[in-house]
Amino acid sequence: MSTASERLQQLRIAMAAQHIDAYLILSADPHQSEYLPEYWQGRRWLSGFTGSVGTIVVTSDFAGLWVDSRYWEQAEKQLCDSGMTLMKQGQADVPSVNAWLEARLANRQVVGVDCHVLSLKAAQELRQALTRSDSILKTDSDLLAAIWPDRPGLPAAPVVEHSAPFATRSRQQNLQAVRQAMAQAGAQWHLISALDDIAWVLNLRGSDVSYNPVFLSHLLIGPDSAVLFVDKTKMEPELIARLAADGVTVEGYEDIQGALTALPHEALLVDPARTTVGLLAHARSVSLIEKLNPSQRFKSVKNQAEIANVRQAMEQDGAALCEFFAWFEAAMENGEPVTELTIDEQITAARARQPHFVSPSFSTIAGFNANGAMPHYMATPESYSVIEGDGLLLIDSGGQYLNGTTDITRVVPVGNIGAHHRRDFTLVLKGMIGLAAAVFPEDYPAPLLDTLARAPLWAQLLDFGHGTGHGVGYFLNVHEGPQMISHRAYRFPDTEMKAGMITSDEPGLYRPGQWGIRIENLICAVPAGQSEFGNYLKFEALTLCPIDTRCIERPLLSEQELSWLNAYHEEVYRRLAPRVSGAALAWLQARTAAI
Repeated sequence: MSTASERLQQLRIAMAAQHIDAYLILSADPHQSEYLPEYWQGRRWLSGFTGSVGTIVVTSDFAGLWVDSRYWEQAEKQLCDSGMTLMKQGQADVPSVNAWLEARLANRQVVGVDCHVLSLKAAQELRQALTRSDSILKTDSDLLAAIWPDRPGLPAAPVVEHSAPFATRSRQQNLQAVRQAMAQAGAQWHLISALDDIAWVLNLRGSDVSYNPVFLSHLLIGPDSAVLFVDKTKMEPELIARLAADGVTVEGYEDIQGALTALPHEALLVDPARTTVGLLAHARSVSLIEKLNPSQRFKSVKNQAEIANVRQAMEQDGAALCEFFAWFEAAMENGEPVTELTIDEQITAARARQPHFVSPSFSTIAGFNANGAMPHYMATPESYSVIEGDGLLLIDSGGQYLNGTTDITRVVPVGNIGAHHRRDFTLVLKGMIGLAAAVFPEDYPAPLLDTLARAPLWAQLLDFGHGTGHGVGYFLNVHEGPQMISHRAYRFPDTEMKAGMITSDEPGLYRPGQWGIRIENLICAVPAGQSEFGNYLKFEALTLCPIDTRCIERPLLSEQELSWLNAYHEEVYRRLAPRVSGAALAWLQARTAAI
């Protein structure tokens, strides 16, 4: 089965054998992770589409891949000759997966999906969509298992401890906070399958998932005990002993099923968006309390010690970027061959020279001209651009450090750029500053802040398809919740902005086939003051790297915006100058000059 179309044919044969009329393949694993271990990359294996998200629906006469606007151009290329139709999720004439099934299914048809990767929330929504046709949801069939002969095994990377001074809260403190939240919810037990939540609660890290320092596991917390279900061969005996001393025992990864079956007739707290129906099928004796994992809220609010560590990580990251951009500009000036792949190699190497660096925090996006118009573009050895001629280069990258997680996007000019480039760049910058300079009430819904970043673009009848901001972990996932800055998420619960939350600020503008612009800093919500109207927050800029003023159309900036930019560059220079020298320092001086 060397081609996607042949794999699709084999899937249809397997569907017919089990009398399944429509089969869904999700971009998910038993932990609802963003980045998936190879074992659960079934959507990529079947379709050839390598983007990070997407859903496949297959029937006897149709196969479609649903992806949002970030991936439309990429998917269109990669689905060629696959036998699959690109469904441009978000377009007015393209229904959602559930709406499509609701409209297309005949009465009493069977829809199949692997229960091991289907969240409780997704299952509830899917069952609701199937009620019109009285169709049946079949969740006990992993059809890929029968047709994927060389399916990779599960990862086996070691689990390590995240220790002081980088870990600033003890396991006992984290467990106590979670147990208090359990008691408030009326639950005696709490199941956590989300890998970043488990890593946070237990101060453990791993590398089972690309870019995120987490490990495959489940955690079951009781009133006075906790059990970590993980491949024991990943852990040193000394670490297991330290966990035991903190009241955490270690069992095998698959033992979670038996532990859930043995639970007494009590209440079990689960996050319906981050727990699968396959796992919960074993918890037959309990009553479920469906709420956000308490640990997700706790870890989103960084304490003062963590924020201090992140500031140091940002200085390290900023110094690495100074070295990288100094190299890049010299290479361009000297006519050295540079490609999008070279940029990834060089920027990662610069970070690796910094203290406490562990790995990139996601796959570097280096997109020149038209490639930059694809928000989640990724160069490959088979398809990449050489950086030559004139245009804009977009670089979105980040690092995992023991003392923090970074995520930054910058756009730089190559050769000569025109007024149209500078106008687009400046409009995006105005939006980025608009959010960065905001003052707002504490606990204000984060999605509603999105308008501040879009207003300058909307005023020119322009927009971008992705959200403006996502939460960022502390040496954890580069994308975390519950807060998000996106006007499309205004109905989501638990998105209130609180002091200590770290969020990205990344408006953009993309012109397909021409160029893309995105400017991204990480910002931290901090107290702004108190009045008779309540407590207010503002943002501290954490990211330290110049914004290229050569791309700015100066008359489009207000005096307030110009003042913000010059003050930001003054702070960038003050913090980074002691950490760089030579060409990197000269580059920093030039790029932070006031305008």
